[in-house]
Amino acid sequence: MAKRNYHVVPRKDEGKWAVIGENKGKAESLHDTQREAIERGRKLAIDNQSELVIHGRNGKIRDKDSYGNDPFPPKDKKH
Repeated sequence: MAKRNYHVVPRKDEGKWAVIGENKGKAESLHDTQREAIERGRKLAIDNQSELVIHGRNGKIRDKDSYGNDPFPPKDKKH
């Protein structure tokens, strides 16, 4: 089974934040705040050893976290 990355994206029409599995049209979950959506997305990414992609209010990617077996781990020290 291929690993699915998870995206935290704004739902402007609903005023909520969604966690969406990559290549999947339907949201895994909806949340009132981005923080809640990130927590849920992080749990899904850890459980599935995949990547969490966090989008800002404008829809652009603002951050990524990898929870899988990354052969080329990042050199940044943010965590």
